[in-house]
Amino acid sequence: MTAIPLTSRLPGGGRLWPGIGASIAVSVIAVIGGWLQSIWLGRPVVEPLVLAIIVGMVVRGFDGMPATREPGVRFVGKEVLEVAVCLLGATLDAPKLFASGPMLALGIVATVVLALVAGFGIGRAAGLSPRLALLVSCGNAICGNSAIAAVAPVIGADREDVAASIALTAVLGVTVVLTLPLLAGPLGYSNYQYGVLAGLTVYAVPQVLAAAFAVSVVSGQVATVVKLARVLMLGPVVVFLSLRRRRSAAETQRSEGGRRAPSLLPWFVVGFVLLAIVRSVGWLPEPAISTARVSAQWLTIAAMAALGLSVDFASVKRVGARVAIAAVGSLLALLCMVVALISALGIR
Repeated sequence: MTAIPLTSRLPGGGRLWPGIGASIAVSVIAVIGGWLQSIWLGRPVVEPLVLAIIVGMVVRGFDGMPATREPGVRFVGKEVLEVAVCLLGATLDAPKLFASGPMLALGIVATVVLALVAGFGIGRAAGLSPRLALLVSCGNAICGNSAIAAVAPVIGADREDVAASIALTAVLGVTVVLTLPLLAGPLGYSNYQYGVLAGLTVYAVPQVLAAAFAVSVVSGQVATVVKLARVLMLGPVVVFLSLRRRRSAAETQRSEGGRRAPSLLPWFVVGFVLLAIVRSVGWLPEPAISTARVSAQWLTIAAMAALGLSVDFASVKRVGARVAIAAVGSLLALLCMVVALISALGIR
């Protein structure tokens, strides 16, 4: 793959606009699709982020990838996604991690870490590549599609891996929303206990609200706080994976006799951390936080549209069964961990 000249990466670069335009068009269709679902069904069953990938893949299936579109699609899928990840830092409020008490906060951290390790192991046992197994485990342990989208550029994941993991996680996320409330009775959980269960197992924040408020207002409130604390783990995980990749690159260079120093942390990871710190100490005004949140959401949808436009459906289909096995196995493992945590902490 040849590098795109710097001049063509600029907004005025003529080579970029066909791909950028296609990505924007697919994004708009995805957002409209989510809006129509909200009107007809009360909430989006398939989120715009997932719709963007699906619509993009459909468009790719009809007309392939014209040469004029490829540079812009690649730009949106990489550079724009990196900007979105950076802006996510402004949406994280670290002190909320301790809002529910230190023991529950520590339990959330431990559960996410264990779920990451278990999910990665299950993915590898299912025959997934290390990067794909890591994407699935991050999506399962933290916040579904958003975590996958944030981690993908850090670990250098292939487009097919990202598309497959997001698609399967989306389907599984909807299934969890519909079935998890049915477990409250058999488990004998109180509204508070169920809120913890929903906050630690359901993927996206809107899905958490749907699964928890369907049981009770108390469950919804508890699940929201727990879920936000769980989302905060995305920052440390992104930084850890970035440092781990840098170390691996350095070891590879030493083993091959290379003298070039390994690259520093990616700029968007540094920006993510800095914005999270600025937000947590209260230096970001609410309008700026809201703007960053909306911007990150739109840019991520655009990046997923570009991902769909650049992915061949046949390549995703080849790994679909293995991803499904890994995702379901990881979710079941997470569910068992959360049930054990609720029992161990004596949550009532």
